Amino acid sequence: MSDGCGAPVQGGTIDVSTSETVLEGKVLSAGTPVGGAFVRLLDSTGEFTAEVVSSPEGDFRFFAAPGSWTVRALHRTGNGQADVSADGPGVHAVEIAVA
Repeated sequence: MSDGCGAPVQGGTIDVSTSETVLEGKVLSAGTPVGGAFVRLLDSTGEFTAEVVSSPEGDFRFFAAPGSWTVRALHRTGNGQADVSADGPGVHAVEIAVA
């Protein structure tokens, strides 16, 4: 299912195979979920790779290759980012505080 722009709907639970690497988490401001943030995935060189919009509950998800990633959130209330080391398959949790 998509949100109309080709990106899958964010949030909910998914089944992850033993070969998939998933980066998922929440965008927060002062501990409160931030919906509608543009969440960008950057590779280890800082190159833009993908973008999704966080759900009303602040959720986002990317399917990625193992490696080092930066996840950046942009919202009218502020911006933030987090570095993630996804050493292998599985779900890698990311929390981004915007300020």
